[in-house]
Amino acid sequence: MTSTTLVRSQETPGADPLFAALREVVHGRLVTPGDQDWDRARTPWLLNVEQQPGAVLEVADAHDVVQAVRWARAHGWAVAAQPTGHAPRATVDGTLLLRTRALGGIEVDVERRLATVGAGVKFGELCAALDGTGLMALAGSNSDPSVVGLSLGGGVSWFTRLHGFTANSVVAFDVVDPAGELVHVTAQTDPELFWALRGGGGDFGIVVRATLRLFEAPEMYGGQLLWPVEHAPAVLRAFRDLARVAPRELTLWAHILHFPPMEEVPEPLRGRSFVNVASTYVGSAQMAEILLWSLREAAPVELDLMRPIQPSQLSEVAAEPTDPMPGIEHSMLLTDLDDAGIDRLVTQVADPARSPLMIVQIRGLGGAFAENSPAGGAVRPVSEPFQLFALGMPAVPELVEPIHHALAGLDAAMAPLASRYRMPNFTGEGQEDAAGYDAARLARLRELKLARDPEGTIRSNKPVLG
Repeated sequence: MTSTTLVRSQETPGADPLFAALREVVHGRLVTPGDQDWDRARTPWLLNVEQQPGAVLEVADAHDVVQAVRWARAHGWAVAAQPTGHAPRATVDGTLLLRTRALGGIEVDVERRLATVGAGVKFGELCAALDGTGLMALAGSNSDPSVVGLSLGGGVSWFTRLHGFTANSVVAFDVVDPAGELVHVTAQTDPELFWALRGGGGDFGIVVRATLRLFEAPEMYGGQLLWPVEHAPAVLRAFRDLARVAPRELTLWAHILHFPPMEEVPEPLRGRSFVNVASTYVGSAQMAEILLWSLREAAPVELDLMRPIQPSQLSEVAAEPTDPMPGIEHSMLLTDLDDAGIDRLVTQVADPARSPLMIVQIRGLGGAFAENSPAGGAVRPVSEPFQLFALGMPAVPELVEPIHHALAGLDAAMAPLASRYRMPNFTGEGQEDAAGYDAARLARLRELKLARDPEGTIRSNKPVLG
C-alpha cells in the first residue's frame, strides 16, 4: 500500500442523507460547509492554514468519538482529531474533523504521582491543578496545546532534560481504534500500540483520555533575562557555553525577538528587538542564580524577570502567545553551535530591517533527550545538543514570501551545523515529517499503521505514511 491509499474522496460535503445518519447517533454538533459558522469550526490555531475538512464534529463525549469512527469506516471517510487546532496541516482536508475540546476532566493522584486527563484538557489547565502539590507534569512552553496532543507527538518539556519526553511519561491511553472500539492501552494490554502512541503521532486511534506520571518539584525557579539585540553575539556564546555543561535540572532557551510597535505589546518591549535567555530550574532560587551568573556577566541585563514559580506560572517563562494567530513555523536540530554558526545566525536574523521573523529560538537539549530506554515509546532519542526554531507571523499576505525567503536564508546559514533529523512536534509546513524518526522507528510505525488501519480510517495531522 502507498500513502495515497489513505486519502479519501467523498461526495460533496453537505449531502443530507449522509450527515443525517451521523447526526442521529451523536450528542455533539456536526458543522458542515453550508453552516454559517463553518469557517469558525474548520479554522485551526494557526489562522493562515487553510484546512478544508469535509465536516467538523464538535464532540460532546467519548460516545461521539466511537460513533464518528464507526460512521467514517462505514462510509469510506477518514477521521482526524484536533482539540485546540495546534500543528494544523492540509492532511486533514476531506476528513471528518473531531474537535475534542469538550473531553475534559482532570484527576490528580498525589500519592501515586499520576494525573488522568481528558483529550481536550490543555496543559495550562493541568499545571494549574498541580499548584500546591509539589508535583509537576512534563509540560511544554505554551499552556494552550492539549496534554494528549503534545504527548502523541513526543512532547518537549521544560523538564525533558531531567525526566525525558512527555510521551514517555504516559502510562495509559483510552483510545477509539480504527474499528470504532474504545480500548484501554497500556504496556501490558497492547505493547505495540502503546509504543506507537507515545511519540508516533495521532495516526493509530483517537485518544479520549490519558494517564501520565508526575514528578517531584517542590521548588521551581524560572523566567527571562533580556538584553538589547546588539548584545546577541556575547549572550548567545554565554548561553551556548552554559547549556553544554548545565545540570539536568537547568533548562535554557535563547531567543532573538523582534516586537512590533503595537499597543498590545508592553511598553518596555514595544517596537524593539532583544536577545533573551528563558530558563527553568528545578530547585532553589539560590542555586539557580549561582548557575546563571555567566549569563548575567555576558552583558548588562536590561530586563530581569527571574523568580520562583508555581506550576500554573510555567507558561509565563517563555510568555508565548496563546490566542490564535497566523504563523509560519520552521525548525532544525543542530549538531553543534560554534562561534561561526552564532555569527552567521546573528547576521541573518538580528536586524529587524532585514529579517521578518518575529522569533528565532535556540533550545539547549542534552541530558535525558539522548537517553534510549527500552521502555520508551516511538519518540526518537535526540543526541543533537541544540534545536533551532523560527516563527514568522504573516499578518498580511504580503509578508508570506519574505518570511519564506528568510527561512530559506536561515537554512543556508545554519546548513553546516544542521542534522538530518527534526523533532516531530516542531516540523513546519513543507518540512518532511519523516525526519522526526530514525529509519527503524519509521518502518515500525508504518508497519503497525498498515496492520491496524489498512483502510486509513484514522488520519493524523502528520501521517506516518505521508
